[in-house]
Amino acid sequence: MSDSLEFTGERFTPECEREIWYEHYHRYVLAARWCVNTRTLDAACGEGYGSAMLAHAAASVEGVDISPRAIGHAQQRYGHLQGIAFQVADCTTLPFGDNEFDRVVSFETLEHMAGHDELLAEFRRVLKPDGYLILSSPDKATYSDSQNTVNEYHVKELYRDEFEALIGRHFPAHRLLGQKLMFHSAIWSMDGVNRVALDQVTAGKNSSPDGISQPPMYFIALCAADPASLPDVDGGLWLFDDREESVYQHYHGEIRRHIAAGGIIAGLEEEIAELSKRAEQAILPRSSWWRRFFGKT
Repeated sequence: MSDSLEFTGERFTPECEREIWYEHYHRYVLAARWCVNTRTLDAACGEGYGSAMLAHAAASVEGVDISPRAIGHAQQRYGHLQGIAFQVADCTTLPFGDNEFDRVVSFETLEHMAGHDELLAEFRRVLKPDGYLILSSPDKATYSDSQNTVNEYHVKELYRDEFEALIGRHFPAHRLLGQKLMFHSAIWSMDGVNRVALDQVTAGKNSSPDGISQPPMYFIALCAADPASLPDVDGGLWLFDDREESVYQHYHGEIRRHIAAGGIIAGLEEEIAELSKRAEQAILPRSSWWRRFFGKT
């Protein structure tokens, strides 16, 4: 089996580049903060990279996915890590008893299924009374409608009101976060950072909004039976990057390739223009000869 799982567009793999890498990794990095020393279920774990990230913080992690191929790959690639296990399972009929997990993490699962209520009911069943679910799903308004796109692997996407209504049918308490990859210029104190200020320019006018004004691409919901079980997220802003700045490396690589391609195209256009000129010059003498032959000027 290959070290990497083939990327088909259905599920994320760590070999992906650009925005998708940042989006998926940031969710798991944040979730790991809330899974320290817990028994955690990674539902629809796919390739297994997220389970591996959670395993660095959690006491134990069970990764389940409906794809035998994905689970086989996860076992080979991450099965050696301490406190981690993988098995094939349908998330609507989990092979676990009631009240087994402190945390259930399920990212980008909901939209791939039609049985949303069955899924959340099962998550609620396997959670301990004081445990909570960390769930993400794209905002249909931003992800699909505003971009005029259709993801062939998504069965049923939800708008915010539908998403929160679904959660409310199964979890009495929830807190909603938004996620979107955005461009920011960062200025920070070299003595350390302990606060965040946001400045924004719109149509040439400066403002300092209290929060992010752009609509989220994804929702991340923390869902529990009791508000007291949920972590404090009020006013929170969580940033994510990688030291290698891979998204910028990819961006600059694409720019260099476009510049190189532009040079090649310009050269070919000059060559075509020169060949066209030569062809016209080769035709003109024959045209003059034909006219002289018939006594035409």
